[in-house]
Amino acid sequence: MARKAVGFGEDDLRILAGDRSFERGLGYVDAVSGLEVGDGSVTAVVHGTGVYEVELTLGKGTGVSGWCDCPYGQEGNFCKHCVAVGLTVLGQAEAIPRQRAAARARASSLEGWLTDLSRDELLALVREQMAGDRALRRRLELRAAAAHGDLDTVRERILALVDPRPFTRYGYIEYRDAASYARQVTEAADALRALTVGGQATQAVGLAEQAIVALDRTYGEIDDSDGVVGQAAHAVAAAHLDACRAARPEPQQLAEWLVGHVLGEESDVTEVNPLDYADVLGPSGLDRMRQLATGARRRNPNGWAEQYLVERLLKAEGKVDALVTLYAQDLAPSGITHLRIAEELDAAGRKDEALAWAERGLRDTADEVHIDGRLTDYVCDRYAHAGRTAESVVVRRDRFRMERSLAAYQQLRTAAQVVGCWESEREAALAILREDARTGSCRGYGGPVLMDALLDDDDVDAAWLEAAGRADDRQWQRLADLSREARPADALAVYTRLVEQLKRPTGDRVYECMARLLLGARDCHRVLGTLDEFAAYVSALRVELKRRRKLMTILDQHRL
Repeated sequence: MARKAVGFGEDDLRILAGDRSFERGLGYVDAVSGLEVGDGSVTAVVHGTGVYEVELTLGKGTGVSGWCDCPYGQEGNFCKHCVAVGLTVLGQAEAIPRQRAAARARASSLEGWLTDLSRDELLALVREQMAGDRALRRRLELRAAAAHGDLDTVRERILALVDPRPFTRYGYIEYRDAASYARQVTEAADALRALTVGGQATQAVGLAEQAIVALDRTYGEIDDSDGVVGQAAHAVAAAHLDACRAARPEPQQLAEWLVGHVLGEESDVTEVNPLDYADVLGPSGLDRMRQLATGARRRNPNGWAEQYLVERLLKAEGKVDALVTLYAQDLAPSGITHLRIAEELDAAGRKDEALAWAERGLRDTADEVHIDGRLTDYVCDRYAHAGRTAESVVVRRDRFRMERSLAAYQQLRTAAQVVGCWESEREAALAILREDARTGSCRGYGGPVLMDALLDDDDVDAAWLEAAGRADDRQWQRLADLSREARPADALAVYTRLVEQLKRPTGDRVYECMARLLLGARDCHRVLGTLDEFAAYVSALRVELKRRRKLMTILDQHRL
């Protein structure tokens, strides 16, 4: 019923978020407030370590997608806050269709009302809104100044918008103020674009350059954990590029500004890439940039910015051999530089040379425990395309013997299964991991990699044999999760022990973990036919921990 009403269910939320974020989201349902249902979306705020804004988009027959302004959500993930709002929506599912219909009616009514207003009535409405919204007034004043060519006012307002001082506390913009400052910087970017569109591109170029310098100078004093100021600064840089393309400034002067900007000591939050301007610079501008970059690198051969400039220019000119020589002067022990060389040669159609450099990278890094995995992937991918699958197994085997990690084990397994030799490879790999487990070396996230490998293979019986005295709690729990049906008594003993360990610590994360363990224990009791014992155990646990109200709430949410 809920899925039909809103277009998604709990399973969809779990798939989008993953088990961990879904379980954590269960503990935030009570923290959701301000739920507002629109025609195709739902917005709300969730109170966690901060106050986060969440928007869920409800597609017609396409499920749900979510956005949150928490750090994890800003990376494009469907976070625990999105889960909490989704669960809240499901809890009100029967009312959602009616609320969406009401939202459509309100939007239609508003559009019709605005359309019917006269010019004078619309002006009165705008004036009324400006009187109560200073930010709106500021934006409209800036738009008006740009439209009228009042450049002094525009300059003053744009520089004021990127000025951090109104947000600075003790010489620093704190996390809580970063979003407000970012909104102002975005306004500045909008104003610059408006100048360009309004035929004032030349003026927009100069103002954008001043704004970029101000932002770079300021960024080191901002707690931009969510990256919102960085995003706004990138918008300013994009506005500068658009203005340059429209205004066509003198190429050599532009080249000098770009090189000076890249080589400047301030933090380059705007991440200006000089070669984005290649069409504006033209041959003369690129020549000037090349002169400046070469001279700068001669003066400071080890400078990162200087190398970056030279590298960009060589790439733009298609000088692959010169670029390879540049990279080869400083080969990183992780193998990443070898990979860059291989990719450049590959892009130039020199595939044999590319593979030779990648293979050299594997040889040069053979004694390194950890290297960039993309180098190994590159070589194995090329071998696979060439039908050299047996050689891929050798590469993966050598890397596993050096790293002895679960990831390396998984990659070896995949390569060996293609060739049909996994049985023998697995036996040799497990022998190495058993020796590591015996000596206590090469452990994973606490427990031995041997346990992780056996669990990843779903070799539950072998994992039980190896677990005693070796596995950590994470591995024990995973083993219990895999054993509920086949070995319910053994799994129940694990769950019970882990629950008892969690009685002393507190916090939402602990309570969610306890609830998950109890759900596993309930499954074991169900298989054993002893659900009455489980009910008695949970009742006693509730009595013992009754003062922890949040734990009681979480247990209620899980119907425990």
